[in-house]
Amino acid sequence: MSDFLSVFASLVEWLAELLQPLFATTATAAAIVLFTLLVRLAIHPLSRASARGQKARTRIAPQLAALRKKHAKNPERLRKAVTELHAREKVSPFAGILPALCQAPAFLLMYHLFAGDRMAGHTLFAAPLGDRWADALGDGGVFGPAGAVYLVLFALVAAVATFTYRSTKRQLAAQPLDLGQPTPGAGAITKVMPLLSFATLITVAVIPLAAALYVVTSTTWAAAERAFLFREREEKGGAKAVATRA
Repeated sequence: MSDFLSVFASLVEWLAELLQPLFATTATAAAIVLFTLLVRLAIHPLSRASARGQKARTRIAPQLAALRKKHAKNPERLRKAVTELHAREKVSPFAGILPALCQAPAFLLMYHLFAGDRMAGHTLFAAPLGDRWADALGDGGVFGPAGAVYLVLFALVAAVATFTYRSTKRQLAAQPLDLGQPTPGAGAITKVMPLLSFATLITVAVIPLAAALYVVTSTTWAAAERAFLFREREEKGGAKAVATRA
């Protein structure tokens, strides 16, 4: 992994040199943001595949609910009926999950890159990229020069988390957490899952600022990307409804 990290670190340094005339002392921070956006853009096809899988599961959710009700007393018949439904609708029960898992190595690699000491010695305004929020609190307090940088990040993360919270609740309402049979603890998961978006606030507070920039940029992209992909579905659905009425 160290070889990959060295390559990516060199790319970030190259981007920082290109951005130097525009961003001066914050060029490395700007390079981290730009590099993260480029990585997210490169794996966008996987995100589209994941969204298609989630839409497919949402589409057949009412049929799954009907099968659960019809075969509630016959688990074996229920499993067979669900398998037949997936085959007939050409929907994998894991559609959307595998593409998301494939993205994990890229995110893990980026996190290790920016959480290490490779970004030390650079700053975002008054906040060193190698420091954490605790360091900012010890050097000027919450409203000090470095603390103010974190306040802006926290505000952005809170806004994105609120948006993600609302969209996740809508998704869970449209697509129950089951694969055609009762899922133990599904009710609790449904309640807790939307709140996980706010965990990013804790993450940003405890990791180095360079890694925090990566996390904030990545989660903001993910929220915007999700809004675009699922709005695209709604627009297509509305166009079909208009055509049907015509």
